[in-house]
Amino acid sequence: MRLVLVGPPGAGKGTQAQYIASNLSIPKISTGDIFRANVSGGTDLGKLAKTYMDRGDLVPDEVTIAMVRDRLSEDDAQDGFLLDGFPRNVAQAEILRDMLKDWGQALDLVLELVVDDDEVVRRLAGRRTCSQCGRIWHVEFDDKKDDKCDACGGALFQRDDDKEETVRHRLEVYQEQTAPLVSYYADEGVLVGVDATGPVEEVTQRAMEAIRPFMG
Repeated sequence: MRLVLVGPPGAGKGTQAQYIASNLSIPKISTGDIFRANVSGGTDLGKLAKTYMDRGDLVPDEVTIAMVRDRLSEDDAQDGFLLDGFPRNVAQAEILRDMLKDWGQALDLVLELVVDDDEVVRRLAGRRTCSQCGRIWHVEFDDKKDDKCDACGGALFQRDDDKEETVRHRLEVYQEQTAPLVSYYADEGVLVGVDATGPVEEVTQRAMEAIRPFMG
C-alpha cells in the first residue's frame, strides 16, 4: 500500500499517520523525520540541508526530493509506505509520480483529512505550553481553568504560532499551496476524504474503512 496523507495544520496528520502506518505495517515517512535522520547521520544531503537550515532559509525542493528518493528506495519501503508532509504542491506531486513510475510503482491512495477552519482554530489556539517541562495542555479539552501545568506546576503560555491570527494565516497558506494538490489527486482518481473531527480512535476507524477498498 502506497499512500499520501494530506490535510491542514491541526487536522491530526501526525497522529493519524502513526496509527494508519502501524495498522498497515508500512513505514511512516515524514519530511521532518527524513531531515532529522540525514542531518544527524551526517549524510551529504544532510550537510547540504543544514547549511540552509543554519541560515534560517528553506531547504530547496531539489534537496528535499533527493532525500525523499533515497528514503523511498530503502528496503522497508519496497512493499509500501505512508508519506506525511510530501508532496506539498503539484510540482512535487508530479516529481513523485515520475519517481514511482521509474520504479514500476504508483500511489494507491491519497487520504485527505477534512476539518473546517473553525475547528482547526479551536484545536490550535486553545493549546498552552508549559514553560518548564514543555507539556502541552488545552484550555477546552483538558478543562484548564488556571495557567499552571498540572504535571510540574510550571507557568503555561501560548506559543506565537498557536495564536488565532497566526493559525488563520497558516490555513490561508495551506489553502493556497495545497488546494491545487487536492484537486490534482482528485483528477487522478486516487483522492478520498475522511472527516477528521471527533475522537482520535473514531477518525482512525473512518480512515481505515476508507483505505480498505484500495488494499490489494
